[in-house]
Amino acid sequence: MSSEYANLLPKNGKWKQQITDFLTEDVPSFDFGGFVVGAKPETASLYMKQEGLICGVPFAAEVFKQCDLKVKWHREEKSYVTAEELKQDGGKIVVATVSGAAKNILLAERTALNLLARASGVATQSYITKNLADENGYTGLIAGTRKTTPGLRLIEKYAMLVGGVDTHRYDLSSMVMLKDNHIASTGSITDAVAKARSVCGFAVKVEVEVSSEKDAKEAIDAGADVIMLDNFKGDELRRVAQSLKEHYKGSNKAFLLECSGGLTLQNLSSYLSNDIDIYSTSSIHQGTGIIDFSLKIDV
Repeated sequence: MSSEYANLLPKNGKWKQQITDFLTEDVPSFDFGGFVVGAKPETASLYMKQEGLICGVPFAAEVFKQCDLKVKWHREEKSYVTAEELKQDGGKIVVATVSGAAKNILLAERTALNLLARASGVATQSYITKNLADENGYTGLIAGTRKTTPGLRLIEKYAMLVGGVDTHRYDLSSMVMLKDNHIASTGSITDAVAKARSVCGFAVKVEVEVSSEKDAKEAIDAGADVIMLDNFKGDELRRVAQSLKEHYKGSNKAFLLECSGGLTLQNLSSYLSNDIDIYSTSSIHQGTGIIDFSLKIDV
């Protein structure tokens, strides 16, 4: 059982090799614990022990598959498990049942749980943040950033989607983002945008990070698609966003405004303005807590 998001993952994609690498990392030579339990057939219950959004099912399922295990999922990915449900079931609910050789169950256990825990943590934080924005009347996009964990980018970006937010650019090839260092090294926003346009083609968007309304106008006039208002705060952010939208109203300049820098659950509501098209924040994935899962052999 999985969600429609699993269709994003290519059948023979690199992500499956990553799962193999994760398992190899966990047992690079002898599996001493596996020797202890042997190949005795066993059944185990996969428990969710904390409130949150279930995410990472395709990755855990691939772990079980590569370990020659059968798994039956009892809860769908993207379903939200509440504290009340957990309380009614003694603090944990069965998410899946895993069966096969005891040594293989224990081989798969930690890798599968770690991936579920991380993916569910990111998805849950994304879900909570998006809901908060919705409750405050925001109609634009909440997005992640490229501040992902090396080696886990695909899983973390996947979890953002399951949590209901935008992934932002996946990598440096997905979109041109010209930040302060690009501008400083090139000499001007106008020159940086022109140079980017000369190689990225019509299909790739150009985004420019700015710290003033003057720079924002230069970026828009130069043809940037997205303007990131970096580290603007509260009233200033709303004033500048409204001013830019009004200034270019009726012109042939099409652009999106993005806000980034320091956004958290605690201060998001003070930033929100529907003149901003995108709010991007690493708080939905960088340093995000996990959701607790465990796998126990049935006795």
